[in-house]
Amino acid sequence: MNKDKLYIFDTTLRDGAQTQGVDFSLEDKLKIANSLDNLGVDYIEGGWPGANPTDTEFFQKNIKYNNSILTAFGMTKRTGRSAENDPGLSALLNSNTKAICLVGKTWDFHVDIALGITEKENLDNISESTKLFVKKNKEFMFDAEHFFDGYKKNKDYAISCIKSAYDNGARWIVLCDTNGGTLPNEVSEIVLEVSKHVPGENLGIHAHNDTGNAVANSLAAVLSGARQIQGTINGLGERCGNANLMSIIPTIHLKDNFSKLYSTNIKSENIKKLTQSSRLLDEILNRKPNMHLPYVGAAAFSHKGGLHVSAVQKDPKTYEHIEPELVGNTRNIVVSDQAGKSNIVSRLKSIGVNFEESDPKIKKLLEEVKDREFIGYSYDGADASFELLARRIMGEIPRYILIKEYDVSVKKDNSGNIVSSAKAQLQVDKKIILCEGVGNGPVHALDNAIRNNVDKLAKYSKYLKDLRLVDYKVRILNTGTEAVTRVSIESTDSKGKNWFTIGVSENIIDASFKALVDSLDYKLFKDNAPASI
Repeated sequence: MNKDKLYIFDTTLRDGAQTQGVDFSLEDKLKIANSLDNLGVDYIEGGWPGANPTDTEFFQKNIKYNNSILTAFGMTKRTGRSAENDPGLSALLNSNTKAICLVGKTWDFHVDIALGITEKENLDNISESTKLFVKKNKEFMFDAEHFFDGYKKNKDYAISCIKSAYDNGARWIVLCDTNGGTLPNEVSEIVLEVSKHVPGENLGIHAHNDTGNAVANSLAAVLSGARQIQGTINGLGERCGNANLMSIIPTIHLKDNFSKLYSTNIKSENIKKLTQSSRLLDEILNRKPNMHLPYVGAAAFSHKGGLHVSAVQKDPKTYEHIEPELVGNTRNIVVSDQAGKSNIVSRLKSIGVNFEESDPKIKKLLEEVKDREFIGYSYDGADASFELLARRIMGEIPRYILIKEYDVSVKKDNSGNIVSSAKAQLQVDKKIILCEGVGNGPVHALDNAIRNNVDKLAKYSKYLKDLRLVDYKVRILNTGTEAVTRVSIESTDSKGKNWFTIGVSENIIDASFKALVDSLDYKLFKDNAPASI
């Protein structure tokens, strides 16, 4: 049976850039485009040349991609001038791209209110713009803005708009659910009807996620005939985002309902790059990844309840719809006060601890976890601290840096600035090392006291130079004068591997220091640093 080919169009660099708080630099755009090309998407929409300096410079780079077609975005010509004399279209022609995607109005309400032109003038703008790029041998795509709303209000006019592009040589007619309000059953019905006027092999879907249905709408459109899917990495986009390609791509490749009927130009082995692509974007944006994203999130294959873990150990398919390795992800057995022995055993295996299941230390570890969680610890999201605890009880971790004592002070100077200072006495190989630092707060000062003096730490200096504090969170577990504080720290290094540590105490500084010391110990352990004498 021959499979229908689906084409993947990524618009992270344009639609994604419209996300609140996102501002891609030129270097950011180049990194993301390279990642998408390595993944093997068909089209990379690079932005709008001429709209801003970054997009203009990006297209001037004229980079040749191995797998993807770089696509420039713009809008149809303005009324009152020819397509050849429209400055916006001229910038697109000069963008050195093989493909062009133009957005145009297809809702008569917007033609009247937003553009303030006649319906015929809008149709002329679409057709004349299409003719120009087809004549210049560009692969032309018409992005039918607000198509589904326009179709529901004035079916005949919405169809006439897309026909103005298709009849004049457009390769793709992309139906856009611009405000994200259309539901899957509506998408199915409308795409089926539209395919009577424009063949499905020329139809695309561009879904926004305002009802949480962008992925479902995209898949519904495919089942109804559309053959191009537009979306972004991690569903990035304005308001509630766009269709998430990190969910759509593996669904097409790994789910029988789609994989038996459709294929893409993305190689099967590249599906394992999805998690990497997802987390690269978050790293570029310097934001914490959404751990609950389907397929690629850190919690997508996490198991917490003891009964669930026992079932997963016997047959992973019981609670996992695919093998996590297929998308470059990993299974995670969460250890918490809900955990049974199966959680502990599975977690020890996953971190490579050697043990016998009859070893009494396993029971001791389980009891220790539950006792610690009773007083405020939570190893649910602190895998590094759990691994250190487990290895210490199992006798598999050496001693590195001994903290003899520390002192933290906070004062307000004559200028009204709050200054935190920290001193810490560390012991390495029986030698006492004094470290001092200042910071925006006591934890920052403690962190700086250690990291800014790594050269003093002799054999550990080279291991700690690239240690970086990513996130710091404080939670007050109870109220009153004897409140217990839980501190969580996220750390990273030049290898790009993040880890999480935790500390609990009635004193926020002490809790912070416990989490910070765990972070140091974990960094030294995972880098195979030598033990302290």
